Amino acid sequence: MTQTSPTAPADDHSLSRSLKPRHVTMITIGGIIGAGLFVGSSVAIAAAGPAILVSYALTGTLVLLIMRALGEMAVEMPQVRSFTEFARAGLGNWAGFSVGWLYWYFWIIVIPVEAIAGANIIHDHYAMLNPLATGLGLMAVMTAVNLMPARTYGEFEFWFASIKVAAIVSFILIGGAHAFGFHSATGSTVANLYAHGGFAPKGWFAVLAAVTTVIFSMMGAEVVTIAAAESEEPAKQVAKMTSTIISRILIFYVGSIFVICSLLAWTEVQPGHSPFTMALETLHISGASNIMDFIILTAVLSCLNSSFYVASRVLFVLAEKGDAPHALVKTTRQHVPARSVLLASVAGFAGLIANYMLPKVVYAFLTNASGALIVVIYAAIVVSQVVVRRRREAAGLPPPVLPMWLFPWLSYVALAGMLAVLVAMAITPSHVDEFWASMVSIAIALALYAIFRRGKGAPAATL
Repeated sequence: MTQTSPTAPADDHSLSRSLKPRHVTMITIGGIIGAGLFVGSSVAIAAAGPAILVSYALTGTLVLLIMRALGEMAVEMPQVRSFTEFARAGLGNWAGFSVGWLYWYFWIIVIPVEAIAGANIIHDHYAMLNPLATGLGLMAVMTAVNLMPARTYGEFEFWFASIKVAAIVSFILIGGAHAFGFHSATGSTVANLYAHGGFAPKGWFAVLAAVTTVIFSMMGAEVVTIAAAESEEPAKQVAKMTSTIISRILIFYVGSIFVICSLLAWTEVQPGHSPFTMALETLHISGASNIMDFIILTAVLSCLNSSFYVASRVLFVLAEKGDAPHALVKTTRQHVPARSVLLASVAGFAGLIANYMLPKVVYAFLTNASGALIVVIYAAIVVSQVVVRRRREAAGLPPPVLPMWLFPWLSYVALAGMLAVLVAMAITPSHVDEFWASMVSIAIALALYAIFRRGKGAPAATL
């Protein structure tokens, strides 16, 4: 993709190159820090006890391998502007079509879910505000932000992510000091890691099973390949972020969960309630609940903002490849795929209104509809990496600049890990609905390809 400037002709329907390295860095970090950490971690801790630390470490390793596989392909194919297109490169047009639309569908569902969550948090503090009206307001604001140049989105996400990062680092430093007995009248509390039934009170199978819960809170790191496509040096940014993602996971996830499990007895953690809030209350920090609600709201708005951005860019690339209406390739003078943004907005508004009419039915559908999709998509990316690497070797080309470690064995480990997550979802009562809803979505995507695109090659897009 050739670099374009904001003053390029209006008929130059390409994306911008206006995102700076700091934007891409914080977009990626923001992608892996969401409400799943601040609230969802309570479910994980209750399911496995302090040994949930092992679950987070295992999941972090799995995400690291996925990102390394993705990074290898991204550096070798810098012209690819959506990580779903690596499936096309490795497995063919059917995979590009199916994975692209499934990924778009995944983020389209996230939009109303996050808008509903944000509206509910605000309503909890300002009961006079109607949740539907608040949700519609949040949708309108984020639609406007994403209709602006990509750099505006980058600035919003930079500050959203900065707030989350500052909050987590502060929590780890303050909570960690208290847990180890510094500035604490009661001394060290790290005994909570093993004093209430042991380190793994529910057994090690529960630790492994908890990965199915933990993995969804770590999704989103792949957004780097989409955001980097609108930066000046896409390959460099992807290589940097895929190489350092594990340190972020260890610091933000394992570090904060370690502090929580040290400050609190795991039996005190209530599923659905932020364990961060409970931990802050043990430190007698006034307004802890309000502080965490603000941070959680920031995380929700960050995810809502990113959902718009990712959905619109994925749809833009699908249109370029002939897998979506060609009219969606048109961009504004600022190189924003406005039509794709507006389609995402329509889906979000529709979800909000439907939830207002049938709250229990619609919200349950939204939260279950995309459960296993991202795991299947990641699996397709890893399979694509193996195929592309084998082709490279068969052609006698030198090793990749950013190779997958111990290829092909760690690629197989990553694939086996994701297959294990899918099997666990299929046999776990709390996840079985999500699993089958996702399988139906995958079947529909494959059927649509067979009906509309089979036998039709993807046109050569200007990359």
